[in-house]
Amino acid sequence: MTLYIDALELQAQMLRSERPAPEARSVSRRPPQLAPGRLAPGVILFGPVAFVLLWEFASAVGWISPKFLAAPSTAIVTGIELLRSGTLADHFLASAKRAYLGLGIGVAIGLVLALASGLSRIGEASIDGLVQIKRAVPTLALIPLAILWLGIGETMKVALIASSVLVPIYINTHAALTGIDIRHVELARSVGLTRGAFLREVALPGALPGFFTGLRLAVTTCWTALVVLEQINTSEGIGYLMNRARDYGQTDIIVVGLAIYAALGLGSDFAVRFWERKALSYRKAMAS
Repeated sequence: MTLYIDALELQAQMLRSERPAPEARSVSRRPPQLAPGRLAPGVILFGPVAFVLLWEFASAVGWISPKFLAAPSTAIVTGIELLRSGTLADHFLASAKRAYLGLGIGVAIGLVLALASGLSRIGEASIDGLVQIKRAVPTLALIPLAILWLGIGETMKVALIASSVLVPIYINTHAALTGIDIRHVELARSVGLTRGAFLREVALPGALPGFFTGLRLAVTTCWTALVVLEQINTSEGIGYLMNRARDYGQTDIIVVGLAIYAALGLGSDFAVRFWERKALSYRKAMAS
């Protein structure tokens, strides 16, 4: 990473040295532009909070029947009761285990495939087409084959989550690798970097922005796949809890499950964005 940053700083100094003197440059005024502002967390949550309040109001005045959809206040009370009894914690841990195990395996496989395809023509010819085919085939279509090959237990569920996760990781990381500035590659060759050093100092730092973009998509895909897979032959998990509640018409438990899935997805996305800011902080330092 240090060599990569030094190389970019050297290149920036060379470009500055080639610029004309200040008196020779023509003065051009650009029209003022609006800088993209960053919304405060309270502003971002305005829409969801307003929706929940409207939902609660509609339930209170009788516009929405409890048999059709439970009110948010009812779902909160039900969630607290499930949490106190320990039922919710057990099902949550089962779902989290499936989701994050599949996520970890999928991220590792997608990253390895992206590096092999982005750094080698042979790798791209043999890998990219297969991943694009998997991208076009939905996870639901693979469930029958996965059951025949892996059974109907946990292995099948984790494998399908991993296969869903690796696609956004591969595509975004591969795009970032192929988009690395050719001048950085030529500079690495001129200083005599070995292949391992090139991978460590140039390829991986250049692929990080695309990797984090893919990771944000992957955490959402992970929980989306889990919602479907937990409806198949499970005896624990948030999906199983919701499936059993559907049989008894308990819409409040279904709302609790949906809220947990939404919170886990948003929480995972915020965590990835936090790691992204930390990992890519060197780019802001170079720009300043």
